[in-house]
Order: sequence, then structure tokens, then C-alpha cells
Amino acid sequence: MRSRGSNNRLSSSRSLFQWRISSLILSMFATMAAFFVACRLWQEAESRVYLVKELDRRTGQGESAISVDDTLRIIDCREQQKKLSVLEMELNKAKKEGFVSEHLIETKDTNEKKKLLAVVGILTGFGRRHNRDAIRKAWMPTGTTLKNLEDKKGIIIRFVIGRSLNHGDNSDKDISNENKKTNDFLILNDHVETPEEKQKKTKLFFVDALQHWDAEFYVKVNDDIYLNIDALGAILASHVNKPRAYIGCMKSGGVFSNPSDRWYEPEWWKFGDGKSYFRHASGEIFAISQALVQFISINKPILRTYAHDDVSAGSWFIGLDVKHVDESKFCCSSWSSGAICAAS
Repeated sequence: MRSRGSNNRLSSSRSLFQWRISSLILSMFATMAAFFVACRLWQEAESRVYLVKELDRRTGQGESAISVDDTLRIIDCREQQKKLSVLEMELNKAKKEGFVSEHLIETKDTNEKKKLLAVVGILTGFGRRHNRDAIRKAWMPTGTTLKNLEDKKGIIIRFVIGRSLNHGDNSDKDISNENKKTNDFLILNDHVETPEEKQKKTKLFFVDALQHWDAEFYVKVNDDIYLNIDALGAILASHVNKPRAYIGCMKSGGVFSNPSDRWYEPEWWKFGDGKSYFRHASGEIFAISQALVQFISINKPILRTYAHDDVSAGSWFIGLDVKHVDESKFCCSSWSSGAICAAS
């Protein structure tokens, strides 16, 4: 009986000891798990704090997170940056197409050359040698005198002509030989001397002259005009401070819609029921400032040309902030009233 009781107490004590060991082990595992979870939560909390601070630092915000408005501003800035990149590409393209004169860039870089007052282009053609020789004898300097005019008064004068339809033929050779003797031509390699292309010649002259010379003004003159070059220089010098000046003998008048008329305008219907031209400078001679020549150069492909170059030039400046200078001295009908030119 005593032996059985002892055995029962021993079994009970052993079971209690095993239960306590099991409880202790479970408690240890629970404690370890609690420490592990706490450490993970602490690490995550530290990570969140770091990320918030880093986000604040990179976005320039204070202690608070980025708001919706701030996010929209960031998106808008990115869009503006994209637009700026596009504009920079367009600007580089504009420079290549002549919006900024290559000669002007070189001049700014070296500061060696003084800006010219004017480039005078006398539009001529094949078979007009007689007119050119008459101009050389009457008012256009030749040889060293022509160079002195450029150096001392800042005025360039050139006869302006394109290429023959049959490139390299006798017409082209005659001009080449003449230019070797006189050195007073500006040859437009992109222009063909045909009646169909005549109205585009003035536009190409301005573009080509801008690429060659940096001047305050660019002047278009016909090869049947006699000109007082000193008086021209004085008038242009008085308008240097006008950045977008369009100077000439301003006129307007009826549009000729009959094909048999000498001044027939094929697109007469564009000028309204009144069939009247807008105000523009006479084509015998007119001058425009460099800013307008730059405008012509960059927009050359889309500028419309009409049957007459003076009407075309006037149309390019409609809608622009241009100073129209109605200069009576540019009216070449006679030398009266102080005119600086006369038609032959």
C-alpha cells in the first residue's frame, strides 16, 4: 500500500516537472517571438522615417508629406521642361535656317567687324548687261571705291541674280565671267531665272543677304533705278533705332483681275469685293530692318508670294508690329521733291 502511494506521488511530481519545463520552453519561444516582432516593427518604423525624410529632402518640402497640389506642380514642371526642350530644338533649327545670321554669330564671337548700315541688292537678270553697266557708270562705285564704301560707310551694293534653268549654260557663264571682272554680284544658287519664279526672287535675296552680311537694313532696288547712295545712307541712318522698320514709297490701289492686264493678279479674289491692295511699299526701292529679314528667313517656306514682289513683301508684315515709314524720297517717279531715286 505504501509502495503504491509512493509511486503515485513520484509520477505526479515527474508530470508536474515536465509540464513546467514545457511551459518554460513555450514562454521562451513566446518571448523570443515578441522580441523578433518588436525588432521588425522598429526597423520598419525607422525605414518609414528615413523614407519620409528622404522624400522631404528631394522634393523640398518641410515636415509634411507631398500634397496633391504639390504633386500637380511637379507634373506641370516636367511638362514645361519637355516644352522647353522642344523650343530649344526649334531654336537650333531656326539658327540653321538663317533666323540668326551665321555672319552675325561670328561677329559676336570675334567682335572684329562693325555692323554694316545697309546691304543694297539690285535685282537684275540675264540679258541686262546694258542696265548694269549704266548703273556702274552712274551711281554704283566699282573696284576699290566699292570696297571703300563698305569699309567707310558700311554699305554693301551687289547685283542679285539666280541661275539659269539649264545650269552651267552660256547665261551662267556670262554672269560668271562678268563677276570675275567686277566682283559685284550676289548669285542666288537656289533661284532659277524664269518668269514663273520671278516673284520669289526678292524673298530669296533677303534670306541670302542675311546669311552673308550683318546689317541694320536690307534694301531691294530694281536695275532700272538711278539712286543717290549718300542720300539713301542718310535716310537709313535716321531710322536705325526703329527695330522693325519697313521704309518705302507707300501705296495701295486696285487689283487687276483681267488676265490681259499688265499687272494681272491671278489671286485677285483674295483681296475682297473692293479689289484693292493693302498698303505696301513700291517695288522700285524699299528697305526693311534686320528683324524683319530674320522673320522672312525663318518663315521662308510658308510666306506667300503674289504676282508682284512689292505686294508680296507688304503681305508678309500684315499682323506684325511693324513701323510702316512712308518715305516720299523713295518715290522714284522723278527727282522732284527731294527724291533720292529716279526711274530710267
